[in-house]
Amino acid sequence: MDLHTSRMDSAATASGGGFERDGVHSGRTPPEHPFRYTGLRVTQRRAIVLILNLATIAALGYGLFRLLSPGGIDVFEAIMLLGFLLAMPWTVLGFWNAIIGLMLQHGPGDPARSVYPFYPQGEYDRPRVLSSRTALTLFLRNEDPLPALARLEAMTASLKATGLERHFRVFVLSDTSDEVVAKVELAGFARFVETVDLAPENRPVYRRRAINTGYKAGNIHDFLDEHGGDYDFFLPLDSDSVMSGDAIVRLAAAMEARPEIGIMQSLVVGTPATSGFARMFQFGMRHGMRAFTMGAAWWNADCGPYWGHNALIRTAAFQGHCRLPVLPGSPPLGGHVLSHDQLEAAYMRRGGYEVRVLPIETQSYEANPPTFPDFAKRDLRWCQGNMQYWRFLFEPRLKLLSRFQVLQAILMYIAPPAWIAATFAAAWKAMSAGFDPTYLQLGLSLFGVIFFMSIAPKLAGMIDVCLTRGAVRSYGGPLRFGLSAIIEILASMLMAPIIAVYVSVFLLGLPFGRCMAWSGQNRDRLGVSFLSALKTMGLQTVIGVSLAVILLFGAGATAFLWALPMVAGLCLAIPFTMLTASKSFGRWTTRLGLFAIPEEGRMPRILSPLVPHAARHWRRPQAAYRSAQREAGVARQVLADSRT
Repeated sequence: MDLHTSRMDSAATASGGGFERDGVHSGRTPPEHPFRYTGLRVTQRRAIVLILNLATIAALGYGLFRLLSPGGIDVFEAIMLLGFLLAMPWTVLGFWNAIIGLMLQHGPGDPARSVYPFYPQGEYDRPRVLSSRTALTLFLRNEDPLPALARLEAMTASLKATGLERHFRVFVLSDTSDEVVAKVELAGFARFVETVDLAPENRPVYRRRAINTGYKAGNIHDFLDEHGGDYDFFLPLDSDSVMSGDAIVRLAAAMEARPEIGIMQSLVVGTPATSGFARMFQFGMRHGMRAFTMGAAWWNADCGPYWGHNALIRTAAFQGHCRLPVLPGSPPLGGHVLSHDQLEAAYMRRGGYEVRVLPIETQSYEANPPTFPDFAKRDLRWCQGNMQYWRFLFEPRLKLLSRFQVLQAILMYIAPPAWIAATFAAAWKAMSAGFDPTYLQLGLSLFGVIFFMSIAPKLAGMIDVCLTRGAVRSYGGPLRFGLSAIIEILASMLMAPIIAVYVSVFLLGLPFGRCMAWSGQNRDRLGVSFLSALKTMGLQTVIGVSLAVILLFGAGATAFLWALPMVAGLCLAIPFTMLTASKSFGRWTTRLGLFAIPEEGRMPRILSPLVPHAARHWRRPQAAYRSAQREAGVARQVLADSRT
């Protein structure tokens, strides 16, 4: 069954329970469209990916087993083997996604036809008319609303530039419980309405819930219950989301043409930032996500993920199929589902609709956490939500791939503690049995293998940039790009054990009621004091120093050197946190052009009023050079004219 056949089969499956119930195509089959998928069938693609992943995990696991088994497997060796097998699936899958994506991007095929033919991306494919209505829904909770409203204002202006703004209406949906913040929201919204100056039928709407039932998912369904019947699609936006009008109308046109698609997720990339940590993080993600997402979209096909924002969703399908149950028990593992997005994708697919990811950049943006502690807190929120997924593994009628994606989301956060346990077991084995470099090398080789496979998307992204004409220049040139890539990979190496300990400790506390509060996030405040860093990263430091001392004096200098990749990250957790959060680090990296992304060299119109000048200082020497060149050219021309 190829992808086109899969599309039609999903349409047939949806009869009576899929897109025929949205009121648009009720009682008849969907119209034929000129889009056709090329290349291998979906089942063939998934079989290839399954074989590659199972073979890789089996080979690595067998190699480790052979090294451990000559004298029999004791308790510590069993922990090493089990930890390895639990930690590997997520990273192996990411590795093969990146390899496949890189081959699609630079191989003989055409991913525009084999992966995303449903999206009109050409200059002459820009929609001139639309027949649908779309609600742009911005969600706020207890954070400064003015930057979010400024982004919304830029998006509205961009939509007006397309001439199709009458097909869209803005809704600001607040779950703010802080009365002071709520007053700022109301005042900012009133100014926003006056500024955008839209027709009465398109006038933006502000709604604040008095009772925040169900978190963001509950906010969405409350809105849809009240207004969903008036809109064909809705586009959820986080407070840091930005999308150009062109990207939005193209998504709407694609959804109009493909009634079998329930969710179309855009590839979201970071906006230029003044924070050194955010710049470093999104630089690695920017080029790394391209190959990874392309490879994943190739085999996920009609069963793709949904990231909770910057995606266009078919309203009737979402209302009919994506209402999540309230889990038995109390939070954090019971109650309302916190990480709702991946489950909503699984439910949408169960309802007969496709969930597609657009694996190319389309001017769809978000802001990244400005400091390492903010990044870690966001990661723990996702971790807490994903740990609720255990109860959905056996949910009735879910697609097999959807079940795998739910399991994959769980294993993503099981991997760090599994790796920590395996490494510590190897170190203990080395010391208790007298230092044998083989055992410690095995434990630390887990770190090496997992780390290499975890950065494979970054490496594939670097190769993609180098192979794409003009791409290196858009990242600041070869020197800046190369130096930034090396620093970012080293920083990732330091961050890996810190996050692993962070997640492991958090998971240990979950059964005892430890949870992350659902509150506003820090989007732009920089600076972390020593006391704050000590409170956040003190445990990592204690573990790192203790491990270093034990290895150095208990197993010798050789053992310590083997452990250095892990120990260094833990020991340096506090200074790393303070340095990357400092304003001076952000200014230094910006002025030198380190961790530059393409938007800094060529700013899209949608971002121009939103990105502070401090986030693009590195352009100034280049601009001055060009200005000097132009002035020199004018002087030469004047001299030549005078001589003539």
